Amino acid sequence: MTFSSRIQTCLLFLLALPALSQTPFDLVILNGHIIDGTGSPWYSGDIGIRNGRIAAIGVLSGAKTTRTIDAHGLTVAPGFIDMLGQSELSILVNPHLPSKIFQGITTEITGEGGSAAPLNAAILAADRSSYTHYGITPDWTTFAGFFARLEKQGIGINMASYVDATQVRRMLIGDDNRAPSAAELEQMRALVRSAMQDGAVGLSTALQYAPAPYATAEELIALAAEGAKLGGIYATHMRSEGDAIVPALDEAIRIGREAHVPVEIWHLKAAGLRNWGRMAEIVAHIDEARRSGVEIGADTYAYPAWYNTFSAFIPPWAHDGGDAKLIERLKDPATRARIRKDMETRGATWDNEWSEIPGPEAILVGVVQNPKLLPLQGKTIAEISKLWNKDPLDTVFDFLIDDNAGTEVAVFGMSEPDVRLALQQPWVSVCNDSQGTALDGVLGQNHPHPRAYGTFPRILRKYVREDGALTLPDAIRKFTALPASRLRLADRGVIKSGMWADIVVFDPDTITDLATFDKPNQLSEGMQYVLVNGVAVIERGRMTNALPGKVVRGPAWKP
Repeated sequence: MTFSSRIQTCLLFLLALPALSQTPFDLVILNGHIIDGTGSPWYSGDIGIRNGRIAAIGVLSGAKTTRTIDAHGLTVAPGFIDMLGQSELSILVNPHLPSKIFQGITTEITGEGGSAAPLNAAILAADRSSYTHYGITPDWTTFAGFFARLEKQGIGINMASYVDATQVRRMLIGDDNRAPSAAELEQMRALVRSAMQDGAVGLSTALQYAPAPYATAEELIALAAEGAKLGGIYATHMRSEGDAIVPALDEAIRIGREAHVPVEIWHLKAAGLRNWGRMAEIVAHIDEARRSGVEIGADTYAYPAWYNTFSAFIPPWAHDGGDAKLIERLKDPATRARIRKDMETRGATWDNEWSEIPGPEAILVGVVQNPKLLPLQGKTIAEISKLWNKDPLDTVFDFLIDDNAGTEVAVFGMSEPDVRLALQQPWVSVCNDSQGTALDGVLGQNHPHPRAYGTFPRILRKYVREDGALTLPDAIRKFTALPASRLRLADRGVIKSGMWADIVVFDPDTITDLATFDKPNQLSEGMQYVLVNGVAVIERGRMTNALPGKVVRGPAWKP
């Protein structure tokens, strides 16, 4: 041992002395290589946990403790924070969320393209098929009620949520394509304030999915400003991630500047063949905004295919009035011809996914609502076109009709160099962009994007271990301290005394993802221990079925 190493060990021991004489720890993690989340290199040390929090870090081999974990040869890091999950409904079906915890995810932020609240009778009626699919009966209308249901039920990971701007819009306007009146906009602002006071962490938008595109930038600035006043941030799936991505970025930057709110770009990408290679331009655009004083960052799931609702392929005007109206238009020959013409026209002002992909072979059917369509999950639109003996666009239209516009699909439309460059940016964290799921029950019937099971381990395997595109400490920072700082989570995201004990223990040389596009329902392997608030949800590589998660509320919430 070098002199400096002896000094470090002595200092750690001195720091730990007060802890040794106190009440026994609930748990001590011994002999680990601690990567604390800040981006610093690993150091040797022990971690003492008491009452769900990290109580001491140092040399604790002689401390009194109820139990110990020997992490010799393993990495000990903060639990991973999923910057965009979709688990507000699936966590009510299976609160353990095995697809998440086997990745090391201990906290999820949700609320894109619709949030769990607010709700009214019209929204409940319009979205009934989603609730029916999962066997859920909503017994809440506000975030206070939704969070109370989570706490009563128990949850396996921590969960926070944005309030979705479109959800607020639907409370007053429904799915119609029109602007709110001055009185309606004031009511929408009040709904945002109420959601923030109930614990939402900010305002979100998913501007590709109708009725979200009907909102103007001015409407979004007004709502984002309400969230900003109460300490929230603005997170967005932008209007375009393809041909019009620069104008879409400019809108997000404008919202950040004029609403005085931090901005998070969800799942940053350069979508579509014509845009491959544009990530350097996109990065430069964001860097320039940051230099100008706009606090803007992004996240990525680092796969070459995205996953969204199949109906997003249809131009926004055809969604006016909701899914029922969309189905009527798809059945009407004249309107169907107009939709086809718009989809086949390049250079459109909307995010035309059909023009961004190589062809129907790039669309893989994932989740369907109609049980009769279950055999088609995992097949491409090209394959289904042959089975049905139909033109690919007619296949798209008829599939949407048969599934009441409820289908979800994977779309192969990104280049690997762009994906890697986005991941490497210092202001880019990581998201799953998928609901937590499981191998059995109603959730196990789905055919999700493999990111649902594999995002975080895949980055550790591919981009750290195999490609060397990231160092292990930097990857851990992107999983932990960076998202925590973006969301102002002051007591999570780093290994530090006083923080909640969300901790993962794994071997960086063996951790791996198993999920593929062909066989996505496969749990990742390699997490030896995953602690949520000091309680193991994975122990010796196996799920414990504990439910120690907490609702993580935003800064405006008052207990």
